Amino acid sequence: MDVMVYGATGHTGRFVVAELIERGFTPIISGRDAAKLEKLASFGDVRPASVDDPDALDRAVAGAAAVVNAAGPFAVTAGPVLDAALRAKIPYVDVAAEIEANAATYARTAAVPVVPAMAFYGGLGDLLVTAAMGDWTAADEVHVAYGLSSWHPTEGTRAAGRVSHARRGGRRVRFRNGALEYHDDQLIEQDWDFPAPLGRRRVLAEFTMADVVTVPSHLDVPDVRTYMALEAARDLADEHTPAPGPVSDQSFMVDAVVRTGGVERRGTASGQDIYAVTAPLAVEAVRRILAGETRTTGVASAGAMFDARDFLESLSKHLTVVV
Repeated sequence: MDVMVYGATGHTGRFVVAELIERGFTPIISGRDAAKLEKLASFGDVRPASVDDPDALDRAVAGAAAVVNAAGPFAVTAGPVLDAALRAKIPYVDVAAEIEANAATYARTAAVPVVPAMAFYGGLGDLLVTAAMGDWTAADEVHVAYGLSSWHPTEGTRAAGRVSHARRGGRRVRFRNGALEYHDDQLIEQDWDFPAPLGRRRVLAEFTMADVVTVPSHLDVPDVRTYMALEAARDLADEHTPAPGPVSDQSFMVDAVVRTGGVERRGTASGQDIYAVTAPLAVEAVRRILAGETRTTGVASAGAMFDARDFLESLSKHLTVVV
């Protein structure tokens, strides 16, 4: 079936297009730059569309079975591309890591499946937390630590960061006591004991990622805290860190810990290249939605939409998961 990929020429978008083809789908190549899109014409039908042109977006999604939005900043693209999907009455999946953009999507209503943050940031952590919770219906706290060996951000990542920074007026955001809150507290360094083979690593506490939106969207947890490996945070902060190349040797471990009543449960996933692994996450979500392998409809996180353990197990080619 045809799947429209918006932002197909971007770093992550190219991975999504390749994954769709490998899975037997036919991508519809869409985005804002017609000249760049033409370079991918051999992979599928090229349909340029600007987010400020609803008619062009409607033409881009015409005949598609689903939409994958891989074009940041999602504060700009998520609303219009989702609107086009809803007008066409087809499912929508995006790879947004922007906290406010995801929160805005969760505030929407839809008659078809809509899964925001179906990516390394947001979706993977939510699946791990959901799987670790198991039969628990609530937890006192959730912690998600990211052990990245390095972080070469794409231009889309940097653009999204600039938009988020401007929206917050330079403040930071966190999820505490059941709500998102903005603050000016400084980041704190601490040690995090990742499972072997990574072991103890220095991290920045409350380096807030999209998990603070995805996890509490469907799980009863008052506090969700995220942590980033110090080396990766420094790479992101350094404006001279180069963008990623086509092949990356970056390794990662995502460590999700849930605690309640003094009892702790854990789920971890490890692999290579945070941008490349986003593609199988997003495409597997599309496959399951189109196959009817879902637990709900409307706007929902990965952990609410799918069987979390089974979803993670299906990605064994890309991830090593221990829950």
